[in-house]
Amino acid sequence: MFEDSRIYVAGHTGLLGSALVKKLSDSGHRNIITRRRAELDLTSQSCVREFFKTERPEYVFLAAGLTGGIAANKTYPADFFHTNIAIQDNVFEACRANGVKRAVFYGSSCVYPRLCPQPMKEKYIMTGQVEETSEGYAMAKLAGIKACKAYNAQDGVKRFIALIPNSMYGPNDNFDIENSHVLSALIRKLSFAFREGEKSVTLWGSGNPKREFIFSSDVAAASIFAVENADKMENACYNLGTGVDCSIKELASMIAGAVGFKGAMEWDTSKPDGTPRKLLDSSRFKSLGWNASTTLEQGIKDTCLWYKENYFKVGQCI
Repeated sequence: MFEDSRIYVAGHTGLLGSALVKKLSDSGHRNIITRRRAELDLTSQSCVREFFKTERPEYVFLAAGLTGGIAANKTYPADFFHTNIAIQDNVFEACRANGVKRAVFYGSSCVYPRLCPQPMKEKYIMTGQVEETSEGYAMAKLAGIKACKAYNAQDGVKRFIALIPNSMYGPNDNFDIENSHVLSALIRKLSFAFREGEKSVTLWGSGNPKREFIFSSDVAAASIFAVENADKMENACYNLGTGVDCSIKELASMIAGAVGFKGAMEWDTSKPDGTPRKLLDSSRFKSLGWNASTTLEQGIKDTCLWYKENYFKVGQCI
C-alpha cells in the first residue's frame, strides 16, 4: 500500500475499525475511505455495489459486522448469522468485481470446536462441534474464512486474507450491558461497583474458563503487516494471538485493580461459561515476522482509561 492508495475501512467507528484508521493514519496513509452505517448499508447488495463502483477502493479491511457476548448470541442467533453472512457476501463480490488488490477478513476463535486441543491450530477447524451458545455467529465467520480460500483458488489471485484474532479488546469497544464481550462487560460492571461504593459484585459463570486476549491496535498492526506480506502467505487462514491466556477470575482481578474496586467478587454458576478454553497457536503468522506488542496488563489500563474518559458516550457513569 502506498500513502495515496485508496483504502476502505468498513466499521471504522468500532473496536478494530477505529484502531485500523489510527494505524493507517499514523503510517501516512491519506486516502482512507469510511462510511457510517446510516450512510452505507453493507447488508444491501445494491448499496455495496454502487459504493464500490463509485469509490473504487484498492484495499479493504472488513471490520464491520454484528458481534456480541454469550447472552446476545443465545438470544439472537439468526440475526448474528444473517447479518454477517450478508455483509461478507456483498463485500467479497464487490471486491472481486472491482479488482480490489487485497481485502482482509476477520474470523473468530469461536469457529474452533468447543473441546478443541489447546493451543488451537488452524488445521483443527471443522474437526468438531462449535460452542452452541455462539453457533450462529461462528458458522457465519466460518463461511467467510472458507469463502476467502474459495475466491482465491478459483480466481488464481491472492486477493482475500483471512485472519482469526482471539478475543479482542481496547478503546471503542462495545460496553453495552447486554451485548458486550467478557472483558468490556467486566470493565463496565466493576467500574460501576467502584463508583457506587458497593461491597461486592456478582459476575457471570464460574470464572474458571480461560481466554486469550489481544489488544485492538495489535490486530490493526497485524492486518497492515499481512497486506504488506501477502505474497509470503498461503491461501489459508492465520491465527492472531499473544500466546498467553488467563482465567476469567484472573481477568476480573486485573480489571478490579485497574478501576480501583476492592470489594468481593461472587460468581453466579447458574449462568453459562461458554467454551472451557480458547488459546490460539499463532506460530504460522508469527513466523512471518509479526508479534503482538501490548501486554494484557497495559492493554487493560489503556482500555479502562479510555472508558473513564468517554463514559458519557458509552452510557455508563463510573
